[in-house]
Amino acid sequence: MFFYMPSSPELTITQPSIADGAEMWRIARDSKELDLNASYSYLLMARDFWSTSVIAKVSGKPAGFVTGFLRPSAPNTLVVWQVAVDQDHRGKGIARQMLQALVDRCSRQGVWFLETTITPDNNASIGLFTSLAEQVRAPIVRTDLFASDHFPDEHKPEQLYRIGPWSTYEGRS
Repeated sequence: MFFYMPSSPELTITQPSIADGAEMWRIARDSKELDLNASYSYLLMARDFWSTSVIAKVSGKPAGFVTGFLRPSAPNTLVVWQVAVDQDHRGKGIARQMLQALVDRCSRQGVWFLETTITPDNNASIGLFTSLAEQVRAPIVRTDLFASDHFPDEHKPEQLYRIGPWSTYEGRS
């Protein structure tokens, strides 16, 4: 089992389990920022993508999560699907610590790139992933991926952020 020692003794970051899926969905729903997926998808992420996802708990209660998967056509690339922190725990660096823990774990498995998509107006996510690129001393490349008219509903465009390679990253815990 993966276990990451964060900066706070009451904070733990581990791989999610099926038992965490409902809380992951609740955190995503309550964020009012993320595209909310079906509750079923959070259960699947916890069951089938636990090795590329993390959950943060404060005093044993879910406080945030990161879901991701390895890109089938590029297995050295982690695609971060969602990052969410419960309202009560925002502003404490939990998102950064979860991403760091996930990058540390995946790096040991031969992953040297991270991809995520971000809407152009999401300054918090842009700052988070830009900071991660600086931390792992890797280039970050931003390109347009999905235009608004690609979506069947009202959705802002999504830009692809590609970070890596970080093969010289020595910040592992």
